[in-house]
Amino acid sequence: MSADAPGRGDGVNTERPEPLRDLDWPPERARAFTGKVADLYGDLLERLPEMPVGRDWRRAEVREALARPVPEDPMPEDELIEYLRELAFRWSGYLGHPRFYAYISGAGTVPGAAADLLAAGINMNVGGWHLSPSASEVERHLTEWFASVFGLPEGAGGLLTSGGAMATFVGLKVARDRRAGWDVRTRGVAAGPPLAVYLSTETHVVSDRAIDMLGLGLDALRRIPVDDGYRMRVDLLREAIRRDVADGRRPVAVVATAGTVATGAIDPLPEIADVCAEEGVWLHVDGAYGGPAVLADDLRPLFAGIERADSIAFDPHKWLYTPLSGGCLLVRDLAHLRESFDAEASYVHQDRERTDRGQDLGRLGPQFSRSFWALKVWVSLLAHGRRAYAARISHDAALARYLGARVEEREDFELATPVNLSICCFRYVPPDLGGGPEREPYLSMLNERLMTELQLDGRVYCSNAVLGDRFVLRVCIVNFRTEAEDLDALLDVAAEIGARLDAELRPASLGEGVA
Repeated sequence: MSADAPGRGDGVNTERPEPLRDLDWPPERARAFTGKVADLYGDLLERLPEMPVGRDWRRAEVREALARPVPEDPMPEDELIEYLRELAFRWSGYLGHPRFYAYISGAGTVPGAAADLLAAGINMNVGGWHLSPSASEVERHLTEWFASVFGLPEGAGGLLTSGGAMATFVGLKVARDRRAGWDVRTRGVAAGPPLAVYLSTETHVVSDRAIDMLGLGLDALRRIPVDDGYRMRVDLLREAIRRDVADGRRPVAVVATAGTVATGAIDPLPEIADVCAEEGVWLHVDGAYGGPAVLADDLRPLFAGIERADSIAFDPHKWLYTPLSGGCLLVRDLAHLRESFDAEASYVHQDRERTDRGQDLGRLGPQFSRSFWALKVWVSLLAHGRRAYAARISHDAALARYLGARVEEREDFELATPVNLSICCFRYVPPDLGGGPEREPYLSMLNERLMTELQLDGRVYCSNAVLGDRFVLRVCIVNFRTEAEDLDALLDVAAEIGARLDAELRPASLGEGVA
C-alpha cells in the first residue's frame, strides 16, 4: 500500500475501535419501551370519544411545550414517556375522533398502526427487491389486486406512494412521456410543440403542482367548466382539445375526478373516456378520495368507465382508513412505469444469472428509498376483510345522506348541493333572516365565522367548501367511528353557535336576529 493511502500516517488513529452500544438497545429494553408506547396508544383509543376533537391552540404555547433542546445525555425513559403522553393528549389533532369530519382524512386502522410499527422495526428499503423481498412482493400483489378491483386488465399494476399528490405526479409523468410524441426523457419538454393537460375547475390542486413539476408550465392547464352537478362538461372538453390541436398544441392528458374534494361529484367517466380514445389522449382518474368506493356494491355503478383509465390515483389513507401516509398509483400497463422512471446506478450490481430476484420498485417511480407503506394497507385488509370494508364505506355514504335529510328537515339550515358519496355541504341560515342584496354576502360571512368557531369550540370539527359565491359548511365522512348521533350533535352545536354569531353580526338591514 502506498504511504499516502488513506488511514496511514499523519497521526490518524488506525487502532481497532471498541464496540459502542449506545444506540443498540437490547430486545428486552426495546420490548419494554414499545410496550409503554403501546399503552399510550391504548389509552388514547379509550379516551378518544370524550376528548375535545380540537382546541384553540396557540403556536407559542405548543412550541414552548414541545420544542425542547436536544439533550447531551439521554432523557430518562419515564420522562420521555411522559413527554410523549403530553404530545399525544394535549397538543395533537385527532383525525380519528368520531366527530372529526373535516377535509378527507381517514381514522387510521388499529391493525394498520401495529403493522406500521413492525414495518419500521424491520426497516426494509423497498427501492430494491434484494433489500425488501417480502415488502416488494406484498406491494406488487396488493397493487395488482387494487387494479383488478378497479377493473383494469391483466398486466396492470402500480406502486404505493406517499400520498395522492405523488401518485398524480407519477401518473401524469407517464402520460407526458407516452403521449408527447417524442423522447421527452432524453430531449426535454422543449423539443416539441407545447403540451396541454385538461381538468375541471373542481380538480384538486395536486394536478396543478404535478404539471408545474413536470416542466409543462401552468399555461399548459386547460380548466374545463362544470355543470350544475359540479361535473366536467364533456362538450367543452372536446372543444378545448380540438382548439388546441388546431393551434399547434399537443394534448397529452385529461384528469377526470372520481369524487371531487368539495362536493364528492364524479365526472362523466364513460364520456370522457370516449373523448380520450378518439383524440389519443391519456386518461388519468384522480380517485384520491372516492376511488375506494368501488368496493361497495351500491356505490360501484357510480364509477362506470373508470376501468377504461390509463392511470388511477387513490389514497388508502383516506377512504380505506389506513394510517398516514399512503397513496397508490395504478397504470393500465405496468411496463409504462419502468419506461418513465428506470435508471441505472453503477453502485448497484446484481448478477441476474445467479439470483432469482423480482422487480426493484425503486425503478418504477421517483424514489429509490421507500419504506414499507404497503404493509399497513395489506394488514388492514387481511384483518378486516373486503366485506367489512364494503359495508363501512356504504355506511359512510348512508350517514352523509342521513345528514342531508336532517339538514332539509330543519328551518335553520339549507342544503347546498345534493349529497354525493360521503360528502354533505350545507349552511346555517337564520330562520328570520331578511332578503335583499346583502343577504348572500352576509350568509357567506356568517358561515365562514361559524366554521372557524366550530373548529375552535372542540365539540365537533367540520371544514368548508366554496361553491360559486357561497361559503358553505362541508362534512366528509371517511371515519369508521362516526355515527348518526355525531352528525346530530354537529347540527345542534352549529345551530347554537350560529344563532349567537347571528345576534352579534347581523346588519340592521336584514332584520333583527334572535338574541
